[in-house]
Parts: sequence; structure tokens; C-alpha cells
Amino acid sequence: MLLRIISSILLISFISSCSKEKIVYENKKTIDPYVTYKEAFEAFENNDYFYANKKFLEAELNFDDPRFAAKSAIMSAFSLYGINFYQEAEENLVRYLKTYPADRYVEYAHYLMAIIYFEQISSEQFDLEPLLNAKKKIEFFINEYPDSEYAIDLSFKKDLVDNQFAAKELYIAKYYISVQKWIPAINRLKIIVKDYDKTVFIEEALHRLVEINYHIGLREEAKKYASILGYNYNSSEWFAQSYKIFDKNYKPMKNFKIKKEKNIFNKIINKIKLK
Repeated sequence: MLLRIISSILLISFISSCSKEKIVYENKKTIDPYVTYKEAFEAFENNDYFYANKKFLEAELNFDDPRFAAKSAIMSAFSLYGINFYQEAEENLVRYLKTYPADRYVEYAHYLMAIIYFEQISSEQFDLEPLLNAKKKIEFFINEYPDSEYAIDLSFKKDLVDNQFAAKELYIAKYYISVQKWIPAINRLKIIVKDYDKTVFIEEALHRLVEINYHIGLREEAKKYASILGYNYNSSEWFAQSYKIFDKNYKPMKNFKIKKEKNIFNKIINKIKLK
């Protein structure tokens, strides 16, 4: 009973003390998104991308017009890309595409995402995931926006990605060769011949196929790949090495390549003259 009385007295005392204090509520000043966007853009132009990202996000949250909000979102992602915050930039772009699927900058968002994947590609010895992501996104963009001004740039980058894939396959094939695992090595080299025949690694891949098949006694197979190499690249160093496998006394025509290069330069000069 005594405990209840003491509790009641303390409760009344607490309520009384609270009622004497004046409760003040200060309403925050309304943020002007146009001013915030201007601040963000100025920071962006001054390469202060971290601060620009913060202000662009703030502007996005306060714009009533979805067009300006979407523009703020894409600029936020680009700011993060500017400081190599690739994962954060990608997350922002994914959010942007979900939130503003009909926005005018959707095409650019896909392009920027492809560039982010592309720039994370490392050498042929390392992770395959960035390569796969870049290839998938670049092919998506080229198929979806073939007439876009960015499609030409990504087409060039697709060639570089294919070269990287071929380099990775060749790297693995060479490892198998070094441990005398001939069948896995042949399989890897055939991938280059089948899927990456327009890359700079096709000549070496064909030569390695000649070399391995000849070594394991498959002479006809070796001749087949030597013929392909000779027909398409008969002035290359790899063709000369392949030919020496069959003819130890073979001497390549040294002047052939020089003449071919001169013809290329002549064509370029002629094109310039026509302009």
C-alpha cells in the first residue's frame, strides 16, 4: 500500500513538472530543390563529386516534378561514377531505372551502367564476373538502342571485351599446355577459333592448335589448322612458326608484310586526298 502511494506521488510530481516546461516545435525551413540542384551542379563542375552526389540526392527528394527528380537521380549516379564508387553508382542506376522507367535519360543510364562494368574489367588472370557483366550489358544496349550515339562507342568496347575473353581462354589453354593436358588445351583454343575469330588472339590460337595436334600425332588436324592460318594470315609471325613445324628449312618472305603495309597507307592517303 505504501509503495502505491509513493508511486502515485512521483507520477503526479513528474506530470506537474512537465506541464510547466514550454514545449517548442521548430519547423525546418523548406528546401528549395532548384537552389539545391544548382549547388550540386556547381560542385559537379568543380569535380567535387562526393558533395555533388549528396546535393543531387537532396534535390531529388524535394522536387515535385518527376522530370527534375529523375535528372537529379541520374546526376547523382554519375557523380558516384566520377569518384569510382562503382557499386554505389550501379545501385543508384538500378534504383533510377525502377523509379523512373519512362524518363528521357533511361538510355544514358543503361550506357553508364555498361561503362561501369567495362571499367571494372581486370586482366585475363582475374575475375570473370566483370567481363560477363560488361558483355551482357553492352550487347543489351547495342540491341536495344542500335541507332544511339553511344552504340558506336559500345561496339568498339565490345571488341575489347571479346579480346579480353579470348585472352582469358588463351591464358587457360597455355596453362594446360604447360602441364601437358592436351585435350583441355585444345578445347579452350577451339573456343577462340569459334567465338573470337575477330580478335587479335586468333592467329596464336590457330598456331597452338597446329603445334599440339602435330605433337600428339594428329597430323591431318594440324594441317587443317595450318591451312586456315595460312589462308587468312600467311604473312604473320604465327604462320611462319606453324610452317616450320612441317618444314624446318622454311624461310618466310620478309618483304611481303612491308608491301602490304605500304598498300594500307596508300589507301589512307588516297582517302585523305579525296576529302
